[in-house]
Amino acid sequence: MSTENHGTGFIVAAFAANLGIAVAKFVGFFLTRSSSMLAEAVHSVADTGNQGLLLLGKHRGQREADATHQFGYGRERYFWAFVVSVVLFTGGAAFAVFEGISKIRHPHPLESAPIAIGILVVGLVLEGGSLFTAAKAASSARGGRSLVRFIRESRSPELPVVLLEDAAACIGLILALAGVSLSSATGDPIFDGIATLCIGLLLGVVAVTLAIKMKRSLIGESALVEEVDAIRQALVDDPTVVAVIHLRTQHLGPEDLLVAAKLAFGPLLTLTEVALAIDAVEARVRAAVPSVRLIYIEPDLHRSE
Repeated sequence: MSTENHGTGFIVAAFAANLGIAVAKFVGFFLTRSSSMLAEAVHSVADTGNQGLLLLGKHRGQREADATHQFGYGRERYFWAFVVSVVLFTGGAAFAVFEGISKIRHPHPLESAPIAIGILVVGLVLEGGSLFTAAKAASSARGGRSLVRFIRESRSPELPVVLLEDAAACIGLILALAGVSLSSATGDPIFDGIATLCIGLLLGVVAVTLAIKMKRSLIGESALVEEVDAIRQALVDDPTVVAVIHLRTQHLGPEDLLVAAKLAFGPLLTLTEVALAIDAVEARVRAAVPSVRLIYIEPDLHRSE
């Protein structure tokens, strides 16, 4: 069963792509004065910073537990992913909405539209490559789940964030291309402003979606349904265990699962036999779900209602 440990290759690819695209977009803006180009440039700067935050979070989240944080630092990865959603909203969405409204109210003609179109096409190719890298990383982990379901259920913050950011970036580039092309063809710069506003609204939706997902992770999410089923089966897969009285799970980090269970053992077992049975239970659970790190088993007697 996958622990969703995808490495950092897709994050580095997204970082490099966004950094190069940001530079190209700023050059394009200074040459064309396109508001949608400026919105996309700021969006790429925000995305570049976001990849850096994801790398920082993944590094800090791997620190060992200490006296102050006895369950480790795994949830720090969720914190930095939440910060990413805030940066995306303030640094991308809010700026693009403001710039789009300003351009619609006070339109000014585009300059060197072919240059803008060329830069946006190159950006779309680079962003598409980054999105392909992230989607390829996701394909090995999502199994038979749809991409939407995988993003919703994934306990690893980095891959869903990069997937959503790259998808939004590709759509944003298409919107910017449409805005610049229509403004160039019609001579009416308002289309560029409308495209900028649409980019801002798109980024706002993505940012809110990420914030909601990371909030759930920060509060603490249980294991996936199939993992809970596998844990429950491992708990009772021994004649010494009569029943599972209750079972609780919580992610302390993306690949760090806490399991707490009260088990009913046979009434004739000695203390030594119960201790050995608990050791066997823990070994079976970890074999069934490798992300389980901490297990707390409370032995009890089975009582009929």
